[in-house]
Amino acid sequence: MKKTIIILLSIFITYYFLGKIIEEEKFIPNESIRMRIVPNSNSSYDQNIKKKVKNEVESVIFDNLKGTTDLDVARTKMKETVPIIDKKVNNLLKKENYNLGYKVNYGMNYFPEKEFNGNTYKAGEYESLVVTLGKGEGDNFWCVLFPPLCLMEAEESEKAEYSLWIEEVIDKYF
Repeated sequence: MKKTIIILLSIFITYYFLGKIIEEEKFIPNESIRMRIVPNSNSSYDQNIKKKVKNEVESVIFDNLKGTTDLDVARTKMKETVPIIDKKVNNLLKKENYNLGYKVNYGMNYFPEKEFNGNTYKAGEYESLVVTLGKGEGDNFWCVLFPPLCLMEAEESEKAEYSLWIEEVIDKYF
């Protein structure tokens, strides 16, 4: 009986602290570069354009930031990448016959408060790339470019989903 209690207590403590470590990794680091794609509206057409622009921008950034581990290097590469992004977005929007205009801005930009996966990210001015389509009044896509959290997410989306063994055991028996 004593052994069982010790094992269960050990499992609980391990699960608790492992969960805290994983939870801390969900927060955006202070030294980061964010991205927002803000569509004209919430119409299905505008949201579809937003997704296409997001995919185009992510592709360019992934190619240009791949393997970058230093924030200053990432900043330099982002500044060099903005004209490429602008050109790609322009070409995409022409191809889509999108006539509402757009703006690409890299610098300090306002981000509203955002809740995602149980975490609240505070509103404020953040170093970021923001692509605004038309009036920019629709629900936006946002992520963290550096460290490459959304780029890793995009790359990982093709891979299998992982779970914690300890979590499975606790869920199964408790």
